[in-house]
Amino acid sequence: MEEITPKLFKGGLAVDDRGSVSFVNDFDFSGEKIRRFYSIENHNKGFIRAWHGHKIESKYVIATKGASLVCCVKIDNWENPSKQAKVWRFVLSDKSPSILFIPEGYANGHMSLNENTQIMVFSNKTLQEGLNDDIRFESHYWDPWKVEER
Repeated sequence: MEEITPKLFKGGLAVDDRGSVSFVNDFDFSGEKIRRFYSIENHNKGFIRAWHGHKIESKYVIATKGASLVCCVKIDNWENPSKQAKVWRFVLSDKSPSILFIPEGYANGHMSLNENTQIMVFSNKTLQEGLNDDIRFESHYWDPWKVEER
């Protein structure tokens, strides 16, 4: 069976004299059974919210304002996960619209890269279903939060 991994659906931004339209036309919610959504906004740039894992819940994340470093890691052992596990890093920005799919079996977290960054999260589980599927790890258990200078 093929392993399900995080996937980025890239979108675009159209700008003309009327304003702008951001879009992710290659993404289709119809087969995804989205049950709820919520938005997250941190008080400060550089603030980290991590790590939040789910055995059965999948998520879709989009930056609706600003930019955020969103990371996820496949959990090999829920009691004592490997600190050497691959960390997937994605920069989501309202200037380059994309939707990130985070499959079940992963922990995720994000760090605001701008002031007033806001991300929207769509989940395939109800809040009630998610209450028993909420596993937390310390924010630096995996530590991909350093912005790489180029």
